[in-house]
Formats: sequence, C-alpha cells, structure tokens
Amino acid sequence: MAMIDEPLYPIAILIDELKNEDIQLRLNSIRRLSTIARALGEERTRKELIPFLSENNDDDDEVLLAMAEELGVFIPYVGGVEYAHVLLPPLETLCTVEETCVRDKAVESLCRIGAQMKESDLVDWFIPLVKRLAAGEWFTARVSSCGLFHIAYPSAPEMLKTELRTIYSQLCQDDMPMVRRSAASNLGKFAATVEPNHLKTDIMTIFEDLTQDDQDSVRLLAVEGCAALGKLLEPQDCVAHILPVIVNFSQDKSWRVRYMVANQLYELCEAVGPEPTRADLVPAYVRLLRDNEAEVRIAAAGKVTKFCRILNPQLAVQSILPCVKELSSDSSQHVRSALASVIMGMAPVLGKEATIEQLLPIFLSLLKDEFPDVRLNIISKLDQVNQVIGIDLLSQSLLPAIVELAEDRHWRVRLAIIEYIPLLASQLGVGFFDDKLGALCMQWLEDKVYSIRDAAANNLKRLAEEFGPDWAMQHIIPQVLDMINNPHYLYRMTILHAVSLLAPVMGSEITCSKLLPVVINASKDRVPNIKFNVAKVLQSLIPIVDNSQVVEQTIRPCLVELSEDPDVDVRFFATQALQASDQVMMSS
Repeated sequence: MAMIDEPLYPIAILIDELKNEDIQLRLNSIRRLSTIARALGEERTRKELIPFLSENNDDDDEVLLAMAEELGVFIPYVGGVEYAHVLLPPLETLCTVEETCVRDKAVESLCRIGAQMKESDLVDWFIPLVKRLAAGEWFTARVSSCGLFHIAYPSAPEMLKTELRTIYSQLCQDDMPMVRRSAASNLGKFAATVEPNHLKTDIMTIFEDLTQDDQDSVRLLAVEGCAALGKLLEPQDCVAHILPVIVNFSQDKSWRVRYMVANQLYELCEAVGPEPTRADLVPAYVRLLRDNEAEVRIAAAGKVTKFCRILNPQLAVQSILPCVKELSSDSSQHVRSALASVIMGMAPVLGKEATIEQLLPIFLSLLKDEFPDVRLNIISKLDQVNQVIGIDLLSQSLLPAIVELAEDRHWRVRLAIIEYIPLLASQLGVGFFDDKLGALCMQWLEDKVYSIRDAAANNLKRLAEEFGPDWAMQHIIPQVLDMINNPHYLYRMTILHAVSLLAPVMGSEITCSKLLPVVINASKDRVPNIKFNVAKVLQSLIPIVDNSQVVEQTIRPCLVELSEDPDVDVRFFATQALQASDQVMMSS
C-alpha cells in the first residue's frame, strides 16, 4: 500500500470501482467524485478525471443520473469559471442517452454551468455544443438541445443569434414528435431571452406552427406557451396573436388540449387583460364547464372562483352561475367534488344577495351529495359563506344539514364536522350552540370509530376554552362524568382521555372536587386497560392539582395500590407515575 504514489491512489480506487460489477459500488464512487477531485487537485481533475468520465460508458441509468447531477456542481473542482468548459464534453454525451431522467438532469447541469460561464467561453464552447446537439442524428440529442437555447442565446453575437433562431424553428418542425414536444415546452424560456422585434416575428411564427401540430401532445404543451408568451407581449399583440389561439384550443378535438386550457385559463386571462377576458374568454370558459369530457369539467370547475374574481359580479351571475348549477348535479362525483372545494369562495365575489338567492341552494344540494368527499369539501369551507351572509341565515339554512351530517355513515364526514364545531360555536354563540349542537358533542363520545371519539374529546376541550370553565361546568362536566359508568370499557377509556384534556382548562379547584374522584374511582375497574390509563391520567393531573396534600393523601395511595396490580402493564405505568410524582414533589 505504501508503495503506491499517494495522489494516484484515489483515482486508482475510482477507476476500479467504476468498472466494478456491483452497481452500488459504482454509484458510491460517482457520489464521491468531489472528494476524489479535491484529492487530485484542479489540474489533474481537468486532465485525468474529466476525460476518464467522458469515456466512461456505463450502461446503468442510476449511475449516469448520479454523474449528471455531480458534474453540475463541479466548477470549483476544475479551477473555477474559466475552466468550466472542461465539464461540457461528459455532459454532452449524457444528453444523448436514451433514459429521459438522465438527459433532463444533464440539461439541468449544463444550464447551471452555462449560467456561470463567461460570455466569450459561451460563444467558443457552449453554443457549438448546442448546435451539435440540435443537429444530432439521434432524436435524444435534439430533444436535449431545446432546453439549452435560453442559456446560449443572450451572449451570442447577432449572426449567431439569427442562426440559433433558425435552428430552433427547425426543431419545432422536426419529424419526431418528442423533439417538437421538447421545443414546445421550452419555447417560453427561449422567448424570454429573444429581443422584442424578433419575438413578434420569428417566435410567433414558431408558436403558430406548434399550435397547429397534428400531435395533441405537442399542442397541449403549446397551451403552456400561450401563458408564457402572453406575459412577454404587449397587451394589444397578446389580444391579436394569443387570444384567437386560446379560443381555438378551447374547442380542440383532443380533450387533453382542452384540459390544459381549463387548467391554464386563469393565467391566460391575466395575460390578455380584463376586457378581452369578458368578451372572448368567458364564452370559451363556459364551453369548458359544459365539456363532454369529465376531466375537462373537473379542471374547469376547480378554477371557477378564481375566474369569477376577474369578472364583475353581474357577469359572473349571468354567465358562470348557470354552469355552476349544472355542475352541482353533474354525473361525475369528481366534478362535483372539484366544484365543492372552491364554490364557497364565490360567496365573497358575488355578494350577499346573489349568495342567498343563487348559491345557498347549490350549497345545500352539495351538502346532501351521496359522495362523502363532496360533503367534506363543502363543510371545510363554511366560514367563507358565514362572512358574507351572516350567522342567522347560515344557521337557518345550513344548520339542519350540518346536524344531519353529524350522524353521517362515513366516519370521515363526521370527523370533519367535529373539527368544524369549535369554529361554528364561536360564530353561533353560547345560546344557539346549547340548543342545537350540545347534545351532538356528547353523542360523539360514544361513536363506534376511535378517531371520532378521540376528536370528540379534543372538541370538548376546545369548547371549554371557547366558552369558559363556568359554562363547561354546567354543560359538559356533568354529562361527561355520567358516561364513566358505560358498560363498554372503550367508552370508559374515552372519558378518562376527556378528563385529562379538560383538567388543564378547568383549573385546580374543579379538578380536585369533580374530576379527581371519578378517576380514583375508575382505578377499581376490572379491565387492566382502564387501570393503566388511570395511572397515566393521574400522572398528568399532579401538576394541575398543585396541592401536595391532595397528591399525598389521594393520588399517591391510589398509584401505590396500582403498582401492586397483578397486570404487568398496570404496574409499569403506575410505577412511572409514582416516579413523576416524586420529581414534582421534590421540585415544588
């Protein structure tokens, strides 16, 4: 070992491991490239390591992906920015491999390196690389080249810029759909670097070709280009060039293209401005909301609130609301679910009157939907409506539906209602809450599903915090303590859990007089699970009681008795609680 020249040793290991049959060793070696480069020094990294990597023809995609990633951050190891061009050859090779994720990572690394290179180096090294890839025999090279133009273009001299625009135009008309797809998806980035006068001529010509491509996979990527180009053009050019394309796309024969339009429509509206949106895009949007393909309706329904914000309330009521009514009874549950997740946001946009007249009936029909996700999406956004129509109307119209959902057969719906109760309580006030919802909160403590019982106990704590200990003493504590005698031990456990949550809110006095006796009594239960939960609860009550006499005379004797229980778990938790009580007593 000592005979080997020390600086040569790391590269010897690397070469051995890179040729090893075990893929994990090859991967580890690639991931240690930076360490090896540091050991070799900048010059030897440039002259030995990088050429070796350029010739490395590993056939495993995972190794190639790791290499593409490592090379992207390799500039410091080759001697800084002036030598960055050394890293281009191995990445150029990786741009031509078959595996997409390797090519994407290589392009990402090239962009990162190109962004740091000096202008003269970009002209001498980077732009020729882009041209070589764009003229590659294999489509993989041409696909990769499309993602590099936005880095190469800004520093190119005028003659080269014209050439680059021409090459990009040719890539947009390539025989292979994969190349045209890549050109379409990178058009926005490239266009952002092109001068305004060429943007209107060359780039718009390229864009128009892509929008008329016979492959829907190319056209749907051109939809994304609409939003990107729209932000670069002047508003009047945008209306002249982009708007007709969007309107055509919204009637495209391929549902995937229409789906993309529905998804991007809000961004497209921002690009063209409010007036053209009202005149041309509202009819296009209405068509998408009534599309015969459910996926398109889902995408369009999910944007309904955002879209209404751009319009004035009157236009929203006239044009969009009739479609919303239709969608609320759509044959696809996923469309109704998408609508339910955003429809509540329409209330502030439309104002009080339109919400009461038009939206409330839709809310009610969605609250009674047979599909639980639809009901859930409505429940979780009720507060947005409350801000608009006020609590009286909300309670009259929606509360009966909420009470019905509190007994829904799907436990997740019941859970959503429970989580909404404290918010509803704070909005309704004490009197209303006691009348309508108080009994429900107790009923959930005896639900068949554990998650509901657990949430119900937390709910009681939040209500006690909201309305105060005096209210809780009157309306919660007596009912909760009555339930400790339930014949089923799981429900008795829920009550113990509720007691441990309520005690910190109720304070020391009520805990000692009302809650502690019930817990002590439960220690005589015949079920071990109850007994060790008693030990846990007593441990949590010691700091709340804050009275050494009560701890010594009541809590400790009970824990000592439990620590001698026949059941091993009961003994364990009781001993743990005793130790905790000793620490509390010592610190106090």
